[in-house]
Parts: sequence; structure tokens; C-alpha cells
Amino acid sequence: MNQVATKKEGALATFDMEADAQQGAQNISQEDLALPFLKILGQLSPEVNKRDGKYVEGAEPGKIINTVTNQLYDSLQVVPCHYKRQYIEWADRGTSTGAPVAIHSADSDIISQTTRGKDYKDRLPNGNYLDNTASHFVLTVGDNPSTALISMKSTQLKVSRKWNSMMMGIKMQGKNGLFTPPTYSHIYNLKTVQMSNDKGTWFGWDVEKVGPVTDKSIYDMAKSFAESVGKGEVEAKHGTEETTKSNSNY
Repeated sequence: MNQVATKKEGALATFDMEADAQQGAQNISQEDLALPFLKILGQLSPEVNKRDGKYVEGAEPGKIINTVTNQLYDSLQVVPCHYKRQYIEWADRGTSTGAPVAIHSADSDIISQTTRGKDYKDRLPNGNYLDNTASHFVLTVGDNPSTALISMKSTQLKVSRKWNSMMMGIKMQGKNGLFTPPTYSHIYNLKTVQMSNDKGTWFGWDVEKVGPVTDKSIYDMAKSFAESVGKGEVEAKHGTEETTKSNSNY
């Protein structure tokens, strides 16, 4: 008898929560939320160092981590929603606040003001350096779909260009002939692979097309996120944690 009562009370509580969905969060907008980065862990990532306060159990070089939830992945599927390329201006570590000094649009002439330093960085007259950065805003696919950002620079720009080419190369038959569908029409699988050159070895992104989105709720979520980013309602909080300590992309 008590078990039945407990079950009924539990069911009633669930229904109450559903009826009160979103209550208390009416004033929370995109600007009040932290957009997670999906980043590749490297040898210097604090998450893999057991003595570091940011250590995450199970973390190791080559794994992918969600910087807000600390969830780890060997691979995951995403829907690309929006793409943006920018020149991010940084101060050297030790003098940096951990945030970019400035963010310049891709069509800016800022890169023409730089000279290549001995460290192979594009240096401005003020001593700061620029990172040519490709930002892929995505929706993760799974039991709990969520928005995230993948930031690619240096050697990973080649991967970014390949991914963009894959998206732009998709053609579908419409009423008026072939057309290029929105980027959020297809799902892609992301994993990491080991890369190397004469400067060292690191883990980089590997992108593979899975197929079209078949779940309308996923499509609608991805479209809504794409529109929000396009309107400037979603801002990426770039930090040195995502760009320098995570994985050395030579």
C-alpha cells in the first residue's frame, strides 16, 4: 500500500514539474548562459594532470571534453549550425588576463599590420599576436542535445576548410532543381587523430559525414541556434584555456 502511494506521489511530482517547466528561468537569456567549448585534451591540459585542481577523472590526451559539463568523449556526433572566422588578438602568457585583447573580423586588414615573429606567431606592432580562428557553432546529438562551440586554429584550419567544403558540397533535389541545404541539415561524427610535423606531435580533429538529420526536433533546435548566433545573440567567451593549454596545434 505504501509502495503504491509512493509511486503515485512520485508521478504527481513529475507532472507538477512539467506543468511548471521554465519557471524561475524567465529572465535567463543566451547572454546569461555559458556556451561550452568542445576541445581536444593534450599533454599540457590541466584536466589530465591529477595534481591540478581542474583535473577530470578519466581525462587523457586525445579525448574530447565539454568545458562546462566536463563530459568526456572518444567521439561524438554534431550538427553544424553556424560558422565564423575571426582574428583573435592575444597578449603573451604572463601578461595576459586570460581573455582576448580584441577580436577582429575576418575581412579586417589587421593581418596586414603583422610580422612573423621568431616563434612563428603573427605579431602586431604592440607586441600582441593574432590567431586566425575558425569557430564552428554546433548542436551535439544524443540523449541530451546541447549547443557548443568548436574553435580551430593553426594546423586545424585545414580541417575546418575540409569540413566547410563537405557541407557546401552537399546537394539536394528541390522543386526548382538542385540546391545546397543549410549546414544544419546533416550530422557529422567528430573524433581525434594523432598528427605530427617537424615541430612535434599533437591530437587534431577528424570529421566524417554521417547523414541527413531525420529528427525534426533536432533540426528545429539546430535552426534556432543558427539564427541566434547569426543575430549576435550568442557570444563565445574565448580564453587561453581553450587556445593554448588544451592542445598544441603546431
